[in-house]
Amino acid sequence: MRIAVTGSIATDHLMVFPGRFAEQLIPGQLDRVSLSFLADSLQVRRGGVGANIAVGLARLGLRPLLVGAAGKDFAEYDAWLQNTGVDTGSVRVSETVHTARFICTTDADHNQIATFYAGAMSEAGQITLASVGGRAGVPDLVVIAPNDPQAMLRHTEECRKLGLPFAADPSQQLARLGREEARLLVEGADFLFTNEYEAALLQERTGWTRARILATTGAWVTTLGPQGAMIARQDQPPLHVAAVPTTEAADPTGVGDAFRAGLLAGVSWRLPLRRAAQLGCAVATVVLESVGTQEYKLVPADLLSRITTAYGPAEASETEPYLVGLL
Repeated sequence: MRIAVTGSIATDHLMVFPGRFAEQLIPGQLDRVSLSFLADSLQVRRGGVGANIAVGLARLGLRPLLVGAAGKDFAEYDAWLQNTGVDTGSVRVSETVHTARFICTTDADHNQIATFYAGAMSEAGQITLASVGGRAGVPDLVVIAPNDPQAMLRHTEECRKLGLPFAADPSQQLARLGREEARLLVEGADFLFTNEYEAALLQERTGWTRARILATTGAWVTTLGPQGAMIARQDQPPLHVAAVPTTEAADPTGVGDAFRAGLLAGVSWRLPLRRAAQLGCAVATVVLESVGTQEYKLVPADLLSRITTAYGPAEASETEPYLVGLL
């Protein structure tokens, strides 16, 4: 199964504040916030939601197509992605601006304050899925991950016109979407990804009830942080998948992207949706224990051990044949 991942390509600047943001917020003064946090560390990492998901799929043995826009500083990042196993032939490289930047500070409770600069991402709307298919073959699934909003809308509409199955992942871009735009991004999606907050925001943005959203999507996957994930489908009972536990949480950045990569890899292997989500939770925990969104390693024996501990040996045995060949 060939998966095309459309979405942001960015550089992450990750800082750690040893205190708690909540202790710096004064009730009654939140309309005039002017705060500065002294960070103890800075890590500059490769990131972007589209690139993160593509790297996760590549680490699980797939050959994903990355579809997005990067800047004139992309050469080193491009080489890294290709070496990882990501097809970057459909990435548009801007001649005038830099690759997008994600600047994030994490506090002692793993709360985050972040700023995102779009940069070259604003050119993503100039990419067509038809050209991607012409270069690399028609994908079996297109992931519409957070990106330039107009690019997301264009890619979604192209999927409908070309009859391509797609996964809608509006995520942080929901805040910038109007009602009709939000509806266009999710209607007809084979998969819909949100976290718990975004699930509520999606209903507010679309003006649709939960039942109405389920009527127009194949599977609505909601990540719940330490509680795992919930998968809802029309006329079926909700499916809850517990998280894979950890005592070594290091950095939550990119954990949701890793979950998506694991789940979609499982889907590509035709695993049952519960098993695919369990794999997603295992990969997410590996990333949670790493600093940065792409610096982790996936070791088959480790993944199988995590799945066995969290869900049982029978569950692990179903996934094992697809992991044994990974390096």
